Formats: sequence, structure tokens, C-alpha cells
Amino acid sequence: MRQLLIALALTALTAVATLVPAPSANAATSQFRGMNWAVLGDNFSTGPLVVQGLSQSDSNATVRAKANSLYDYMEYIMGVNTVRLPINTHTVADTTWWNSYRGAIDAATERGFKVILAYWEDGAASGGRITNLAAWNAMWSSVISTYGSNSNVYFEPMNEPHGYSSSEWRNVAANWLSAHTSAVPGRVLIGGTGFSQDLRDICNDSRFNSTLLSFHYYAFFYSAMTYDAFRSHIQTLLGNCASRAITTEYGAPMSDGLNYADPNSTDNFVRYLRAVAQVMRDNQMGGTYWPALGGKVTAGLGYDHYSMWALGGSGTNLTLAVRNQSGADRVRYGWGDTVGDSTPTQSPTPTPAPETFYRINARHSGKAMDVQQASTSNSARVDQYTYGGNAWQQWRFQDAGSGYWRIISRHSGKCLDVVGASTADGAELIQYTCGTGTNQQFQMVANGGYFQLRARHSGKCVDVPAASTADGVILKQYPCNTGANQQWSRTAV
Repeated sequence: MRQLLIALALTALTAVATLVPAPSANAATSQFRGMNWAVLGDNFSTGPLVVQGLSQSDSNATVRAKANSLYDYMEYIMGVNTVRLPINTHTVADTTWWNSYRGAIDAATERGFKVILAYWEDGAASGGRITNLAAWNAMWSSVISTYGSNSNVYFEPMNEPHGYSSSEWRNVAANWLSAHTSAVPGRVLIGGTGFSQDLRDICNDSRFNSTLLSFHYYAFFYSAMTYDAFRSHIQTLLGNCASRAITTEYGAPMSDGLNYADPNSTDNFVRYLRAVAQVMRDNQMGGTYWPALGGKVTAGLGYDHYSMWALGGSGTNLTLAVRNQSGADRVRYGWGDTVGDSTPTQSPTPTPAPETFYRINARHSGKAMDVQQASTSNSARVDQYTYGGNAWQQWRFQDAGSGYWRIISRHSGKCLDVVGASTADGAELIQYTCGTGTNQQFQMVANGGYFQLRARHSGKCVDVPAASTADGVILKQYPCNTGANQQWSRTAV
């Protein structure tokens, strides 16, 4: 059974509602928490697009399995719920590859992710213009025929239409809407003018009143600025349409150790990413970071130094590791999460999200992790018990770094702990005053829709002995295995 090493995101994993908040009149895009999955070398190609980690020889099933491996990591480490994928006419016209590539789309939508399908011109020589209008329309007709009824799929007619004047691009986009009436306008993203970096003309064109808008903003588009100047400039380019804009591309170096948590940094990239995140947060905008994987290859590195993740694993068991935690935290901050440092003094301080507490359920018994006898004392033992909605059966998750979590009792404020920091089989789980010990740090290891809790100090898993279903059975650590008595789920309370 495939197991993925993961770390569930959001400090205390801010409420599940943070992951998929309900849209509102002034915050129509905050539900997009996304990443761009791209071709290594970029998406401008005269052939089918094969994003990093996939091979053109992969079957649909193989693509689906690889995609699910990567989506597991994205979802559980950062709370990603959206992926932006490239298409071009060659990708869709090559029916063998298109049938396989669709595994990445279908795997995403089946788990509730949103997918943004964006057209890249069929080769860099096209200069920011659609390479072949007839082929482009035929491609979109095929794509919309397949996914037009899928409410999780969104359509972006063109990425960065910089080869057109403002009026030309608006006419091209309006003609696309007229030609593809089965594409629901509320699931269409019209890019801004230039490199999708200016929304004002699109925003003011009534032909696009019902669509979403795609916005790009990079530091290298412009000269160096102060943090405040970046914020002001971004807000200006959004015009009056931030509420229906998605920042579908933004990114900064993740490979050179920049500290994006420093509000006083003089580094231009740090000021830039912090400013983008703050504007997104201020306007409750969603976004898709560029790139998760793929993108331009940075000389000497072999990967895009903006890429959020380092790709590992083999076969269909692919893994991801964050390149820069402070950068990942800044992206999450832009999505609305409570994470990282305080904002600069000149910025309004957001209202912290309430802590989220969870019932932690044993898969085999359906019973909840429980502090025996509702004790608030150190060394009180932790067992499984029929859930009664009590505070001693509710827990929050505190990020301990490096993919590990402290699990804290709502009732006592104490941490789940392996007694005496023992590495022995059968060592009991207790609660104890929270400290820095690795016997209070647990890794969440995905196993389908469940997870194991693996103690950092011992590498062993929290286990219900003998797979008992009885109330009051004390939890212990044992070597990890595939048993349902080592598998847990969480339900927010």
C-alpha cells in the first residue's frame, strides 16, 4: 500500500473552511489555493506538453497514480486545492497522449481539486499570439466538450497575450466567449493585457463582466521597488476587479535561502513576494504559484529556481519537499492562513483565524483518541473511547517543523507524548506539558484517506493494541504496519 510522507498544512491547520471557503460578493476567488504544474523547460512547445514527473509513454492509469502522489503532498503540506495545467493544440490533437494526460486532470477533480486549463502558444516564436486560430478553437471545442459539465474545471483561453494590443486581445477573448457558449463564463479566466499583468482594460470591458480574470505579477517585470511601492502598484493594476481576479502566476527564488518571513528585508524578491501575498490577503484573492514543478531551467541547477518543490521518488511513488519553508509560508499567508511573522507595521494586522480542534478517529474501531478520566495531569494515559463531544477527546495540531506536529489536548493544553521518550515496542501514549522533545512530535503519513502517526524519536506508530475495539484501551507505539488499528482520520469539531 502506497504511503506518502506528508505534513498537514496550516499552523494548527486553520479550519477546513480555510481550505475551501465559501465565495462571497467581495471575495469571489479566495477558494483557489493553487500551484502551477509545468513542463521542465517551460510550456512553450511545438509538440505535446508533458509536465515534469510524467513521461509521454505513461498510460492514463500511470499519469493518474503519479498525479495523486503529487497532489497528496501538495494538499497535505500546504493545503493546495487547485492545480493550473498547460494545454496546447498539439497536446489535445495527439489523442494517445491527451487520453493519458487527462489522468492528471481527472485525478485532481475526483479529489475535489479545481483545475485551470490554460493555453500556451504553440511555440515561443509565436510572440504572445495564438499560433493558429482555427486549431486553437478546435482544441477548445474538444476540451470544453469533455470538461464543460465538470464544475471543477476552469478554462483560460490564453496565457499572457502580450503579442496583442489591448483592443485586439479583448476582441479575441470576446470572440472566444461567443464561439464557446457551453463554457460557463464564471469558470472562464480572461488574462490581463500584456503578460496578463494589467487587468484594468479587461475589467472595464462589459463583455467580461461575468468571467473571472487571470493576473500575473513578477518582480522581474519592473524595476526594484519598496514593499509599499509594490503593494500600491499591484493594487493599481488590479483595477476595480480584484474580487474576481486570480493571481495565476507569481513566484520568486526558492533555492537560495531567502527569508520571506523578514518584514524588514531589503531584498527585492522578499519585498515583492511579501507585497503580492499581502495584496492577495487584503483582497481575499486566490492564486496559483509559479511553479510547483517544471518551468524554466535555471543554469547550473537543472530546475527552475522559483519552483516550490523538489521532486523525488520513483515510478508512481513520487515525493515532494518544500525548497524554502518561509516562501511556502508566505504563499499560504497570501491565501489567508495564519502563519509566519507579523505583518509590517504599516500594514493592517489581520484578525487571526480561530484554532481548529479535531476528533481523531481510529479506523478499525471508529473510536476517538481520549485522555483517560478527563485528567489534566501530566502522565495521564491516552486511550480510545466512544466519542462524546468532550474537550478531552479534541486535539489541535501545532507545527513542530520539518514535517512533524505536536498534538495538543483541548482540555488540558498538554501534548501527546511517548512516555519516557521510550523507543521500545509497547511504550504507552500519555499527555505531558509541551516541550521540545521529539517524543512529542509526530509525522502524519498518508495511507489512502487515513494517516499514521509516526513518532519522531522512535520511528514507531501510534497503535491500538491487538486491534481492540473496546473502550479504554491504552494507545501504545509499535513498528508501523498496514493495520487499520494504526490508521487515523480527523474530523473538525
